[in-house]
Formats: sequence, structure tokens, C-alpha cells
Amino acid sequence: MEHRELHQDLEDQWGRVVSRLQGKVFQSDWDIASFTIFFIFIGMVLLLVLLVLIHCCCSDDEKVTNTH
Repeated sequence: MEHRELHQDLEDQWGRVVSRLQGKVFQSDWDIASFTIFFIFIGMVLLLVLLVLIHCCCSDDEKVTNTH
């Protein structure tokens, strides 16, 4: 029974947090657009960091040299 009560309390708290955020954060279309642009920017930065790490970690140790 105690586990079920804890689960219900967590669900109630989560519901209150979500309702507060919906009421305060997204008050206009500009808020939604700015958050969308912000999260796209953060996502692109994380993608570029991931690509750099993959390039640095997974590339061969032998570098190809260009001979002209």
C-alpha cells in the first residue's frame, strides 16, 4: 500500500508542475517560437559536438597526406 501511495503522490506533484508550467511558460505564440528556436539551436550544437567527437575518436591514426 505504501508504494501505491508514493506513486500517487508523485503523479499528483507531476501534474501540478506540468499545469503550472503550461500556465506560465507558453503564454503566447512568440514564447512557443522562441523555445522552439532555442531547442533547435541547442540540438544542433550537440549534434556538431557529437560529430566532432566521432571524427576525432573514430578516425584512423594514419593521416592521408596530399602530395602536390
